[in-house]
Amino acid sequence: MDVAGIDTASYDLSVKNPNGGEAVAHRSPQDIMDEIVALDAESAEVLGSIRALL
Repeated sequence: MDVAGIDTASYDLSVKNPNGGEAVAHRSPQDIMDEIVALDAESAEVLGSIRALL
């Protein structure tokens, strides 16, 4: 690419990402652990129902 062909009026080298989305809201480790426990209990209940069918 020829440097003379770069339009300096529209060429942007800033660190901002024009394609970036919204900020991500991170959950606390305790919230994640609570969800894992709830999902494990739900999985155990489903597996129990399946075992009862066998």
